[in-house]
Amino acid sequence: MPLGLPSREPKPSTTVFKRVLIANRGEIAVRVARACRELGIQTVAVFSDADRTNAHVTAADEAYHIGPARAADSYLNVQRLIETAQRAECDAIHPGYGFLAENAGFARACAAAGLTFIGPSPGVMEEMGDKIQARLRAANAGFPVVPGSTEAVAEVAHALSLADSLGYPVAIKASAGGGGKGLKIAHERAAVAQAFSLAAKEAAAYFGDGRVYLERYLAAPKHVEIQILGDKHGHVIHLGERDCSLQRRHQKLVEETPALISAGTRRRMLEAAVGLALAMHYDSAGTIECLVEGDEFFFLEMNTRIQVEHTISEAVYGIDLVKAQIRIAAGEALWLSQADIVARGHAIECRINAEAPLQEFSASPGLISAYREPGGPGVRVDAAAYAGWNIPTDYDSLIAKLIAWGMDREEARLRMLRALAEFTVSGVTTTIPLFQALLESDEFRAGSYSTSTVETFMADRRSDIARAYDSAAQRLDDDRTPTTAAADGNSDSTALTVEVNGKRFEVRVSGWKVGPKAGSRPSARHRPVKQVASTGACVQAPMHGVLSEIRVKPDDAVTQGQVIATIEAMKMMNEVIAHRSGVVKSVEAAPGSTCEAGACIVTLTE
Repeated sequence: MPLGLPSREPKPSTTVFKRVLIANRGEIAVRVARACRELGIQTVAVFSDADRTNAHVTAADEAYHIGPARAADSYLNVQRLIETAQRAECDAIHPGYGFLAENAGFARACAAAGLTFIGPSPGVMEEMGDKIQARLRAANAGFPVVPGSTEAVAEVAHALSLADSLGYPVAIKASAGGGGKGLKIAHERAAVAQAFSLAAKEAAAYFGDGRVYLERYLAAPKHVEIQILGDKHGHVIHLGERDCSLQRRHQKLVEETPALISAGTRRRMLEAAVGLALAMHYDSAGTIECLVEGDEFFFLEMNTRIQVEHTISEAVYGIDLVKAQIRIAAGEALWLSQADIVARGHAIECRINAEAPLQEFSASPGLISAYREPGGPGVRVDAAAYAGWNIPTDYDSLIAKLIAWGMDREEARLRMLRALAEFTVSGVTTTIPLFQALLESDEFRAGSYSTSTVETFMADRRSDIARAYDSAAQRLDDDRTPTTAAADGNSDSTALTVEVNGKRFEVRVSGWKVGPKAGSRPSARHRPVKQVASTGACVQAPMHGVLSEIRVKPDDAVTQGQVIATIEAMKMMNEVIAHRSGVVKSVEAAPGSTCEAGACIVTLTE
């Protein structure tokens, strides 16, 4: 069991699956493969062109190529995934999180092909996947909801009217959204039109559904979520709550359990969550997310899948949630009652992302030249990274999830700081130094942080964070960990991978020596992410990505600071800003095209 806690899981009382296809990538695919192996289930991995060398490929018993790097052509290609599962003689598919994990159409396609979808029923996913319907369902079940619209908002004029009635700031959110995508904040009336446009475009790009709705924006609440586990026999339990308030751009960075909220608020929120899940006949692992202000709490959304941060609930409650998903999907009734669920200690998770916090959390893809995970008592790492892995730009920036458990919160905090100090990732910029500074802050020590804390912390403590990054760079410079013989090319045998009809095989060839010269090693130098600044007449792309929108045309007048385009990179929409005022002379790129960092998007007159 994670972090050495005793398992509370009896042997499955039903026959689980023989072979499961994992319709995902990276660390969650590795996590699912491990759970399956403990249940005696064979696994099949899938990989895109960008992921041929990803660690999840070798974590499974078999692996199949499913298409190009673009997610729509690979990990979101329902027909290809179904065909691969059938070809590999699987009887179930686990979607992980993201991609197709909450796609009711995919679940129905699995059922039509005779495959079990390891997740909740399609009807539940549809109901909770539509955030507008989810709000209505929660309200009907007696769960408080944030004041806002109860239907999609199609026109800017309607959005302005609603925003005026709700008061500012307001949140404009994708009906099919989640994870901060398709979410924009308007702090004043003048910002509503732009926020509405960007939220709708982001929603259409990520979810194929451009509908948005408005709700009152709570500026500094706690973001607290409840872990739910339900079966197909009408039973539901909770595994406590997690505080996920430390976020950047509405995406989580640090999570902990239990949350520092009052006992009364916790009790009422957990009761409301179980009541909602029972009313929905929820039948898998899922999470009900809430916003908490003082003793008030509001329904935010429900994620009908396993969460990135499920690890800390496993650490505190001693229950493997991925194995529970699999057993429930196989038809087994819950083997635990609420009385059996007892918390032990405290756990914290930090998401180690390839991002540069000092550069607005811009993505930092590239080659990991050195990688060493921490260990010791109470430490867990979920990852699919290694030295020599080239982080692609096509997917999210997650490198690893670092989890620390302690008998109390202070032990967990100190253990996390120790583990962060041991964690070595060089070649790319990561969030590790930021977390070291954040966990030492007064706000984290007191547990008084909210969803606005990271933004404030970045603004007020920039010099402290910069020093943390300088210190990390110096430590990596001083690190002289030798590479292994295999990495240096001094081994007498070399592993090669080949594909035959799309199926991956490994072969070993003896007598070859490949790679860099003996004694060489990857540079451990900490390299900050490259910054591209527009100069002269050219407005340049600040990063590699797909140009999703151009907002200007020749002869348009633009002002300094005006948004002239948006670029999709590492699953985020990034605005391209005019560095000076002028008139558009020419547009150098087209929407939908891929641009490199520094490429000219728009030329202004001199």
